Amino acid sequence: MSGRPGSWPTVAGWLRPFADSVVTLLFHANCRICSEPLLRSSRLPVCEPCKDSISPISGNVCPVCGERIFSFYLDVSSPAVAELEPCGLCRRALPPYEQAAAFGAFEDRLREMVHLLKYDRVLPAADFLGERLGAAMTKLRGAAIATRSDSWLVVPVPLHSSKLRQRGFNQAELIAGAALRTAGWRHLRMGTKALVRYRETVSQAGLTRHQRRQNIRGAFRVRKPELVAGKDILLVDDVFTTGATVSECARVLLRAGARSVRVATVARALKADRVFTPVLMTKAAA
Repeated sequence: MSGRPGSWPTVAGWLRPFADSVVTLLFHANCRICSEPLLRSSRLPVCEPCKDSISPISGNVCPVCGERIFSFYLDVSSPAVAELEPCGLCRRALPPYEQAAAFGAFEDRLREMVHLLKYDRVLPAADFLGERLGAAMTKLRGAAIATRSDSWLVVPVPLHSSKLRQRGFNQAELIAGAALRTAGWRHLRMGTKALVRYRETVSQAGLTRHQRRQNIRGAFRVRKPELVAGKDILLVDDVFTTGATVSECARVLLRAGARSVRVATVARALKADRVFTPVLMTKAAA
C-alpha cells in the first residue's frame, strides 16, 4: 500500500461497504425503530429509511406558540398568508415567552427517536436530535441568534435531582449541547446552572392543560440571577406538549431579570391531524 498522502482516505472509502457487511453479518443488528436489519454500522442503531422519514412540521402554525392552525380558506393575496395571526389561545392570553418553535411533530419515528434517548439510553440519538433542534432554532424570527453576541444564553429545561440521578443525564442538556456542536451555534453559551428544578412534580402525562399548569407551578427557581439578568434566553427541551413547563420556566427567568425568552424544541405535540384541503382564492375569483 502506498504511503502517499491521500491514499488512506481512498482505501478507507473502498473498505467501508465491506466493513459494514462484516458488521451486519457478525452482529445481526436490527433497527431499534422498525426492526429491519441494519445495512451499515453506526453508533445510532436506526436505519437510514427511518431517519430519512423524520421530516419538519408542514402547514400553518401559530407564529407565537407553534401550534397547528387549520383554515378552510387561504387568500393568497392576503398578508395573513405570509404572516399568520396567533392561534386562539395566544390571542386570549399571550405566553410569557416571545416565540416557540419545534422541528417536527411528536409522532411516529420522531417520537420513537426521542424515547430511544430518554428511556432506552441510546445516547448517540442526542446528536441526531441536536441537528433537528438546530433547525428549530433557525425558525425563531427576529431573534438574531446566529449573530455572535454575548447577550444570548442557552438554558436547557432542568430535571429534578432525583430524576437526574435515576436517568443519569438530562436529555435536554445533551440535545442542546449536540445542537451547539453540530449546527453552527458554537458561539452560544450554555447556562446549565442558571435554572434549577426545585420541586419534584408528578408526571405530566394524562393531565389536563389546567392540571399541568398547577402541577408545574413553583417547580423552578433561578439559581444564579446574575447569569440571566439582561440576557436573551433560548430555552430548549426535547418536547413541547401543552407549553406548561416552558411557560413556567420563562416566567421564572423573566422575573429574575432576563430580557426575553424564546423556546426551541425538537418536537411538538400538535392537534390531532384533520385533513383540510385549502381552497386558494384570488380577489378576482372571490
